[in-house]
Amino acid sequence: MASTPEPLQSVSFEQFTHLDLRIATITSAEPHPNADRLLKIQLDDGTEGGRQVCAGIKTWYDPDDLVGTQVVIVANLEPRTIRGEISQGMIMAASCTGEDGTKGEVRVLRVDQPMPAGAKVS
Repeated sequence: MASTPEPLQSVSFEQFTHLDLRIATITSAEPHPNADRLLKIQLDDGTEGGRQVCAGIKTWYDPDDLVGTQVVIVANLEPRTIRGEISQGMIMAASCTGEDGTKGEVRVLRVDQPMPAGAKVS
């Protein structure tokens, strides 16, 4: 049985509004060339050229199965380089921890009905 993590400290509504959560469509996904657990994912986020993110979901997802999926992203996360590849945001995912403290399943947050790429999540 998975254990439930303790809630984090509350944040104000104003702090929450600083997150830019958006809908993005995965246009391609492939294993990260320099990391065993990461996928390099191209997203249509409604902007010209889209964006790339690196996500630690390779254990749970076949890259080809993700193409066409609409996900929730943190669009205003500061870009960073992860093992030589730029990551321009974060795909939101749920995870659980096993009773032994090991990481359990990870599932990306998906949209249940099609939405325009770049739609704001609120």
